[in-house]
Amino acid sequence: MAAPQPSRLTSPSREPEAGGRDRYFSRLAQERPDIALCRATTVVTRTLDEELAGRQLTMAQHLVLKMLSDVGPCSQQELSEQLRIDRSVMVGCIDGLEDSGLVRRERHPRDRRAYAVTLTPEAGPVLEEAESGVPHLLDRAFGALTAAERRTLTRLMGKILDVH
Repeated sequence: MAAPQPSRLTSPSREPEAGGRDRYFSRLAQERPDIALCRATTVVTRTLDEELAGRQLTMAQHLVLKMLSDVGPCSQQELSEQLRIDRSVMVGCIDGLEDSGLVRRERHPRDRRAYAVTLTPEAGPVLEEAESGVPHLLDRAFGALTAAERRTLTRLMGKILDVH
């Protein structure tokens, strides 16, 4: 008579209740706001990317157009610093906007060594359309929060970023 085959062992990490492993991240996020914030940023970024897929602008390009519309021509360095977008990413962002005919680079009026990024007339309608989609975008990205929670989150993020 053949010996019975041992049952295949299941990894404890694959069992739903294995030592509370299925709730590990939830506990960790409550203990470590740095980790929670990084993961929340990833979730929001993915949501925004999905929402913007197939549209004319990336989030960074939208922010650049908005800043240029609000404050006027700026150097790439000013845009990068104010919008907290890495310089290497900013170069590609401006290149894409320029290729689309939405901005142009001109000599900076106060610094002949630098270039100012300026909106073209074609940027107005594109920015208007992008701005009209912001409420839906925010609802999708922050749908788990009430209006009061969104205001609180905004205030707290402002404190972390030292934004007044």
